[in-house]
Amino acid sequence: MVLLVVAGTVVGARLLGRTADVTDQLADRLQPARTQTYRLQAALVSQESGVRGYAITADRQFLEPYARGKRDEARAAAQLRALIGDQPRLMADLKAVQREAADWRRAYADPLVDEVTPGEPRAIAEANAERGKEVFDQIRTVWAAQNADLAQAVADGKAELDSSRTVRTVILGAMVAVFLLAGVALAFLVRALVARPLEALRVSSRQVARGDFDHVITVDGPADLRAVAADVEGMRQQIVEELGASRRQRDALTQQADELDAQAVELRRSNAELEQFAYVASHDLQEPLRKVASFCQLLEKRYADTLDDRAKQYIDFAVDGAKRMQVLINDLLTFSRVGRLNDARVPVDLDQALTKALANLDTSVRDTGALIERPEGLPEIVGDPTLLTMLWQNLVGNAVKFHHPERTPRIQITCEEDESSGTWSFSVTDNGIGIPEEFAEKVFVIFQRLHGRDAYGGTGIGLALCKKIVEHHGGHIWIDSGYAGGARLCFTLPSDADADADPDVAADTAEDTVSRTEEKALT
Repeated sequence: MVLLVVAGTVVGARLLGRTADVTDQLADRLQPARTQTYRLQAALVSQESGVRGYAITADRQFLEPYARGKRDEARAAAQLRALIGDQPRLMADLKAVQREAADWRRAYADPLVDEVTPGEPRAIAEANAERGKEVFDQIRTVWAAQNADLAQAVADGKAELDSSRTVRTVILGAMVAVFLLAGVALAFLVRALVARPLEALRVSSRQVARGDFDHVITVDGPADLRAVAADVEGMRQQIVEELGASRRQRDALTQQADELDAQAVELRRSNAELEQFAYVASHDLQEPLRKVASFCQLLEKRYADTLDDRAKQYIDFAVDGAKRMQVLINDLLTFSRVGRLNDARVPVDLDQALTKALANLDTSVRDTGALIERPEGLPEIVGDPTLLTMLWQNLVGNAVKFHHPERTPRIQITCEEDESSGTWSFSVTDNGIGIPEEFAEKVFVIFQRLHGRDAYGGTGIGLALCKKIVEHHGGHIWIDSGYAGGARLCFTLPSDADADADPDVAADTAEDTVSRTEEKALT
């Protein structure tokens, strides 16, 4: 059977190759040759018409078809030579046509053109016209032979193609029949040697699949089938081992889940105590600070005449420190309450939030002469209006505060929607003093300052608060380090009204920030 397959394959390949050659001959050479033959004949007819028209009218414009026909004749003949150069009979036809055409031009067309005086039409002598017709009819006779030979070549090619296809079909049919017979024989053989052992393996495997993992799989039969049965048995043993490990892991996970639930309850209790502590601290810490500031001011007022400049300076230091401590406590309370006390989830028009923030910053904007460029029609998202107003106020306020002393502050706010990620992308760009690239992450840490208090006021909580607000709403905030004309802060907010913010991320960020702050304070 192998020899039959090999022989059939070789013969089939040769037939396919011959079929492809004949097809290429018909499609790529003979059919284009017929087209070029028609063009050649049309070019000769165009020459004959042009000569006759010029002879009758003496108008030189009739010579244009004659000249164009000669050019077309040359191109068509060149194409034909390239297509049928390997077929002597067709090449002989082409040479005969060209020879008759040259004779017609030499004996009739060119002399007739030379006899005509441009602009003086005259009738063509009947004898001359008859002679021209006879010469051109000779060309037509050669045409007929050329067309007949081309048609015969095409017919021969089609006949050979049909013959090759018929033989190919017969051989392929015979091969298919042989394959079918061999397949039937193999089927009986496989059924006798393999099917019964496979059925036994299937029954054993199904028994294991139904839950009887202690059932041992053994099969008699060919060596390959026994090897498969051994592999299946190995898989059964591995499944039994992994099932036991999975059960043990499930018990451990159940225990861990119970422990996590208990820790979550403890964490909620701890958070509640932390909020209570923050509330108490806001009163218990601020009241002594107010008293310190008040009594220092009374001391200065009452004993102003007896205090020297150094004592007055000390009192000013104490009052200023108490006030800064009050501001710091208020900022810390605001920072700790983001996502805890302020957790409204309502549609917020960011346009209105920005307008309110700019109104709060009106004094500083006027004092610095800042120019603010804002987009028209900021989007509406779901969030907390107070926190989002605070976000705009801190970002724009920083851009105003950290302006370059030699430039008028210019602040540009942009907004773009990213449909692929379902977010709005915002940026606040200024032409101020900028933020060095090495501090692009540190500025979002609470109490992280890049400048002394003498140069720029504040507590160093602003950008940390912005980060917490953005992450509370499910967004992300960063500094564009590639911008060199000042500072550019970018942030995203979800555009989907049903998008859930991730308060855990904000809480983790806050706890991490506060822990780093405590470490700084201890050192």
